Amino acid sequence: MGQPAVRTVVGAAILREGRVLACRRTSPPRAAGLWELPGGKVEPGETNEQALVREIAEELQLDLEVTGWLDGASAIGTTHELVVATATATGRPQPTEHDAIVWLGADELDDVEWLEPDLPFLWQLGDLLLQGESS
Repeated sequence: MGQPAVRTVVGAAILREGRVLACRRTSPPRAAGLWELPGGKVEPGETNEQALVREIAEELQLDLEVTGWLDGASAIGTTHELVVATATATGRPQPTEHDAIVWLGADELDDVEWLEPDLPFLWQLGDLLLQGESS
């Protein structure tokens, strides 16, 4: 028997007015209170983009439009890996699985305690947010 395939988890860097949406987890216990880019697991037969649109609709009741993908992937344990899309969404986030949400600017990304798999994407996000402010 070989190693089980690594499952993809998709995260959304939802950008609005030079800020990115961060969501605070309530579970599992080891992740509760930590912040993440919202998203979830890709189900069999779904593309990464389809999974992300579905997850954001479920978690935040937002209509998501994927605009691109950040470079790289980040391991979540040994069974999953995180990839992150940049996206826009209209409407006001209504969190169903998180107990708090916040919009962070480039200089505020260090203000919350992120889940470890999200950390490698923060420098790219910071650069993107800063570019957005200058355009």
